[in-house]
Amino acid sequence: MTIEQQLGTQVRAAVKDLYGIEADDRQIQFQKTRPEFEGHITLVVFPFVKAARKAPAQVAEEIGARLQGGLVDKYNAVQGFLNLSIAPSFWLGELDKVRRDDNYGRQPAKNRLMMVEYSSPNTNKPLHLGHVRNNLLGWSIARIQEANGWKVVKTNIVNDRGIHICKSMLAWLRFGNGETPESSGKKGDHLIGDYYVRFDREYKAQIAQLMAQGMDEETAKKEAPLMKEAQEMLRKWEQGDPEVRALWQKMNNWVYAGFDETYRRMGVSFDKIYYESNTYLEGKKEVERGLAEGKFYRRDDGSVWADLTADGLDEKLLLRSDGTSVYMTQDIGTAKLRFKDYPIDKMVYVVGNEQEYHFKVLSLLLDRLGFPFGKELVHFSYGMVELPNGKMKSREGTVVDADELMEGMIADALELSRDKVNTLPDITPEEAGEIARKVGLGALKYFILKVDPRKNMLFNPAESIDFNGNTGPFIQYTYARIRSVLRKADGLMQGEMPHLAALNDKEQALIQRLVEYPSVVRQAGDEFSPAVIANYAYALASEFNSFYHDYSILGEQDTDVRLFRLVLCESVAKVLRSALDLLGIEVPERM
Repeated sequence: MTIEQQLGTQVRAAVKDLYGIEADDRQIQFQKTRPEFEGHITLVVFPFVKAARKAPAQVAEEIGARLQGGLVDKYNAVQGFLNLSIAPSFWLGELDKVRRDDNYGRQPAKNRLMMVEYSSPNTNKPLHLGHVRNNLLGWSIARIQEANGWKVVKTNIVNDRGIHICKSMLAWLRFGNGETPESSGKKGDHLIGDYYVRFDREYKAQIAQLMAQGMDEETAKKEAPLMKEAQEMLRKWEQGDPEVRALWQKMNNWVYAGFDETYRRMGVSFDKIYYESNTYLEGKKEVERGLAEGKFYRRDDGSVWADLTADGLDEKLLLRSDGTSVYMTQDIGTAKLRFKDYPIDKMVYVVGNEQEYHFKVLSLLLDRLGFPFGKELVHFSYGMVELPNGKMKSREGTVVDADELMEGMIADALELSRDKVNTLPDITPEEAGEIARKVGLGALKYFILKVDPRKNMLFNPAESIDFNGNTGPFIQYTYARIRSVLRKADGLMQGEMPHLAALNDKEQALIQRLVEYPSVVRQAGDEFSPAVIANYAYALASEFNSFYHDYSILGEQDTDVRLFRLVLCESVAKVLRSALDLLGIEVPERM
């Protein structure tokens, strides 16, 4: 039971006894005491003033007097606000709970299943900065929901077919001269991405040539030989042409090997991977069923559409005139297969906010097709990652590559931490490299996840890796500092929690922050927001460093106070580690 719940029970009894009020949860309002006043938690008494028929300050005074003793050590009333100071015995008891509970902050199992989809790459290019935000958000959301008692299945849909895939395949056939990852020394996803860029360059040259011959731009785009060949290749793929399918399989396998390497370095994984090449067929079957049942209609050119104007949307293409499918067709099939494979209670799509319309349409179409889960889909919509020099464009090769970004962050961490790491006793180059890996990736992950996911964000690597301020390395360094203290305290942490008569303000503030952690985890789960966890971790680390600066720990002569402070340090480290784990961030034991 939280402190608010315990106090709420006492307040409810007090106002009933004092004023005959049967208070409900909405009337009992607590907030953190403002720093200029003494106290830990503040009760807003205005909801009781009318029934009490007294001035707010008097009501606050009367309730405070009734609460004092036991949980409430002392109080002060400021107009309609009752500032309550909680007894040291309560804080010591709560700290002991943190110390003893290895699962502190985690909620009981719900016995309900949530599927979280993230990543969703195309097999024509490597992962880039936008994918990094997507993967980090998806992984963290899954971890947070697990901490909130959900059973979570982490899933990925790989977009492994379509015109964009054929563009890379055609460019490799035309210009590759048999190049492979082995012969070039490139990761497979990078190699294929180069040919996607090459296609775009050659395609634009053909368009320019046709326009120079007098053709308008739109016609030139359609008539360019490369585009026509790519479209023909897509038709052959859908018809099962063995030669096209063999090339497609070979090039996709190169890409998958590259993706797996990137995912491993990023620290994310999946429980189940679906492939568009399998799910689109299920989607086509459902579209054809909907057409036969009169839920969709066919135009004169043979294309199939859904009319959603009655729902306030527009008409949506489901099958092209040549019979090939679109993304929506695939997503219908994927949803059907997932709910067949798993007893899903909640389906969450981690997809950028530019796809909000797409998921509104998907929800309506699934509902129209008779799937009961149609209206229950959740689109976790997040903002884009922007760069100081503008947006990224895959076709033009101007993306920030995920592998290069992570390598750069690790290299920067190694350089920035060189002086600190080299002072560690018996440090090996391997351990220094491992610390740099954790710090560099921690900096990247924290910088991205601390931002409200609904907002667009500007990524700045230099800011992210600072060892001061609201950064991952600052929190990691705080954890490593605590672990250093605890190693030096070996043998000094025996015994039960001492019963101290008083705590200083910073000790109480630290425990109060620790006690907030379970509520923070619940809030992050309710809001699907890793930023809630990230900013809590920063606040806890900042609070600890303020305490560490002002008070001695190992040098404290009073053995009871020293043991208490060591337990406090141990508990802060435990919660920091837990919070960073929910963000997918590793913590070095020393830095």
